[in-house]
Amino acid sequence: MPLVSVVMPVHNSVATVGASVRSVLAQTHADVELLVTDDASTDGSMDLLQDLARQDERVRPQPAPEQGGAAKARNLAMARARGKYVAFLDADDMWLPEKVERQLAFAEAGDAPLTFTSYYKVDGDYVGEAATFTPNGRVVAARERVTYRDMLVQDHIGALTAMYDRSLLGTRLMPDMRKRQDYALWLSIMREGHPARGLQEPLAVYRSGRAGSLSSNKLSLVEHNWKLYRDHERLSLVRSTLALAGATLHSVRKARI
Repeated sequence: MPLVSVVMPVHNSVATVGASVRSVLAQTHADVELLVTDDASTDGSMDLLQDLARQDERVRPQPAPEQGGAAKARNLAMARARGKYVAFLDADDMWLPEKVERQLAFAEAGDAPLTFTSYYKVDGDYVGEAATFTPNGRVVAARERVTYRDMLVQDHIGALTAMYDRSLLGTRLMPDMRKRQDYALWLSIMREGHPARGLQEPLAVYRSGRAGSLSSNKLSLVEHNWKLYRDHERLSLVRSTLALAGATLHSVRKARI
């Protein structure tokens, strides 16, 4: 059974990280290592992580040398990865118990080194555990297959569901960007001609704002997406404008789920 390295950045997430960690440890595919980087938390997150690590050796927390943001925290975790696969989960999201098992079978039966799944959305103040989660109607559906061209129009991959094959791609780090570093990583993989395949079963739970709302954080992504298209992907002004329009429309649609 392949080892899956789970990458989790943490910054002041003591209220939610316990449930996130437990959702990984409760996977029906038990051969996982949870590589956590604490990005200079001041709320006791690292103390909680150390307690969880004493209870289960698969939890491997490590403090960042200094606060550096999500991209650096994820890269520090990925540098320690030993698994054939690398998967991603933030400290306020959760996986349903069969997520890794189902996605591994899907990945190993397919032709794409990058896979993702559908996922559920819940309100940001949700306090339940993955093991007792009741499916709701708020599903962000995965597309069956996505190419680089598709991804330029909109980011189809929920980071909490993404998984890539290190045996085929090697260790792929995220660019040091304040936001959208996960989107940039998917684009860099797919730019080489690798498609991504989506498992349409919802297997993760994403904490979000109130259903139907469009937060200022969503609006702030316009600037970061523009920088991604122009500086990282080096798209022309016209292609960047078209991509930004598609990404903004997609963001509005997702916010209404």
